Amino acid sequence: MLETPHSTAAPPPRWQIVTAFAAVYVIWGSTYIGIRFAVETIPPFSMAGTRAFAAGALLYIWARLRGAPKPEFVHWRAAAIVGGLLLLGGNGLLSWAERRVPSGVSALIIGSVPLWMVLLEWLWHSGPRPTVGIVSGLVVGFIGLGFLVTPGRPGSGTHLDIYGVASLLVAAFLWAAGSLYSRRARLPSSQLLAAAMEMLGGGALLMVAGGMIGEWRHFEPARVTIRSVVAWLYLTSFGSLIGFTAYVWLLKATTTARVSTYAYVNPVVAVCLGWALAGEQITKQTLIAASAIILAVVIIVTQSWEVPTEV
Repeated sequence: MLETPHSTAAPPPRWQIVTAFAAVYVIWGSTYIGIRFAVETIPPFSMAGTRAFAAGALLYIWARLRGAPKPEFVHWRAAAIVGGLLLLGGNGLLSWAERRVPSGVSALIIGSVPLWMVLLEWLWHSGPRPTVGIVSGLVVGFIGLGFLVTPGRPGSGTHLDIYGVASLLVAAFLWAAGSLYSRRARLPSSQLLAAAMEMLGGGALLMVAGGMIGEWRHFEPARVTIRSVVAWLYLTSFGSLIGFTAYVWLLKATTTARVSTYAYVNPVVAVCLGWALAGEQITKQTLIAASAIILAVVIIVTQSWEVPTEV
């Protein structure tokens, strides 16, 4: 497991940072196809909630056994807010949308998170005014998003469900908000414990949301396929337990700009896996939009590369 970085301690070893980035780059890129397979027969909010809660419970036990102090109420409150934004708002809406939108396209829309983070950092936290380079990146990125979600000709494979697209855009915005809030929230000093609490809080909120919209009432366990079960196990162990923990750790271990680089690796992995494993179409419109979005993220990240880490 990754050790918790502290602002007064030496920087974490390079191998830990590289390992964490590899987990966020590759594993999270593969979770989009995993979510698609899981929600084929498992209700989306309940699927996302049970995977997050199970992973959070295991990680919480592990962190406490390793000596992490018992969290206070203020820690639980902050973790519930972060978990609500990242998991209920971000992952829950993504899981729901993947019943309507291909996994590769979903990954491209969620890949707009750095665009929202730059805007929120400036408007919400009174961060530095975006430079001309960053503004140009934002413009290119939003043009790419607009081109991606613009309805194409019937039968062309480019027509996307408007409700699914809207949910993905809201999910990206809430994920960006949760990521920024987590850097200032009063969370435990142990990043493992903080990640566990966020997954527990977010998982609980997801399951409550699933119950409120009737997922549990209409759920038929006998109709769940082996593919959905395997996907749920993969998402729980790799996506939540390893990938989410690595992401939360990196938010404290390095700059927001560097962490944001996952946003132009994940879509490439997701699009390729969606094509190879689920037969999803890769249209000319998708390729052009993907190029614009990824270029925008590259511009923003490179322009913001020296933003200091806040701990």
